[in-house]
Amino acid sequence: MANIDHEKIERAVQMILEAVGEDPEREGLLDTPKRVARMYEEIFSGLHQDPKQYFETIFGEDHEEMVLVKDIPFYSVCEHHLVPFYGKAHVAYIPKEGRVTGLSKLARAVEAVSKRPQLQERITSTVADAIMEQLKPHGVMVIVEAEHMCMTMRGVKKPGSKTVTSAVRGNFAKDHRTRAEVLAFIKD
Repeated sequence: MANIDHEKIERAVQMILEAVGEDPEREGLLDTPKRVARMYEEIFSGLHQDPKQYFETIFGEDHEEMVLVKDIPFYSVCEHHLVPFYGKAHVAYIPKEGRVTGLSKLARAVEAVSKRPQLQERITSTVADAIMEQLKPHGVMVIVEAEHMCMTMRGVKKPGSKTVTSAVRGNFAKDHRTRAEVLAFIKD
């Protein structure tokens, strides 16, 4: 990841440990600042990635029926509390004029967008907009279900509660039967 400053993260983690009353020189914490810096490099690796890049390769295929990749696991970090949220995304689109993409590209776009300080709503709409812009399909529908640790381990403390967001574009926004078809496939 470009622009990550390991030393700055390490100093900040050491300061946090001191601020909560811990001894950063304690055996179990000695390498924690370094581990956190390496972890941040990994979990924020999507910061400088554009999800549209995954849809630059387009295949010509005479197919204008729905394509759905469901249950794409993702992990992200809430930008409000810097704690994880995680779940699964479902991405559907209806190709237009033979423009299809590799199925793995849908999952890669979800991953790239989720690997940054983030909001679930933004993941949902960013993925949908990237597909609409690059593939120019008849329609796109992205549904994201996630459990937020900021609601599980602090605040309201409601483990197991899920937040569901959707972004609906093109035909999916206009045709309730098409939208219902996607929801039925996801539930199945």
